[in-house]
Amino acid sequence: MSETMSALESPLHGFGLPARAAAPTARNRVVASEIAHLAYIVLRGRADDPAFMDAVAAVLGQPLPTAPMSLLQTAAGVVLWVSPDEWLLVASRAARNALIASLTAGLQEVFAQVVDNSGGYTALRLAGPDHLQLLRQFGPYDFEALAVGRCAATVASKTGFTVARTDERGVVLVFRRSFADYTWRLLERTARPYTLCITTPDQCADPMFTPLFDPSTVTA
Repeated sequence: MSETMSALESPLHGFGLPARAAAPTARNRVVASEIAHLAYIVLRGRADDPAFMDAVAAVLGQPLPTAPMSLLQTAAGVVLWVSPDEWLLVASRAARNALIASLTAGLQEVFAQVVDNSGGYTALRLAGPDHLQLLRQFGPYDFEALAVGRCAATVASKTGFTVARTDERGVVLVFRRSFADYTWRLLERTARPYTLCITTPDQCADPMFTPLFDPSTVTA
């Protein structure tokens, strides 16, 4: 069944984030924006298998990163290193079907797995002068030590998420749909002392993830 872009519903739709969006001001120490409706494709295979690595590189335009915690921008999207034999490709929703078809075709004779998990995740850009102070309270990970171009899986209270450091000004949090309600409530409560501003992706742009976002998929 083909996907109707207008029918997509963010896991955070109940909070009315588009309707609450405003332009950030100097009083807003933390700024947040959901980068909704992206494609999330899980890739599994052996990093020491040239057939797997070459087939994926032919689709992405670059080899998969093999260093732990790597974050790589490719022509197809952003690749997050998950484990020695697993990667998460985040791409534009419009490119999802073509990417899955190309990866599946290229890996037919290879010990590998391509899984569409686009309905299972969402992403949130977090920026502003005090976003690191907020993250210190949000979870136990040493967020200050996370360098640009790195990502890490961590926890916050009773939920887990991946944090990706895409530039010096902010991070992107990738978390599961099943915990989206809990994650957002926890984040919004933790951000109260920082005068949180909810805004649109273009007002809180991320250099890697925002270019994958299609504004036409979001309704207030």
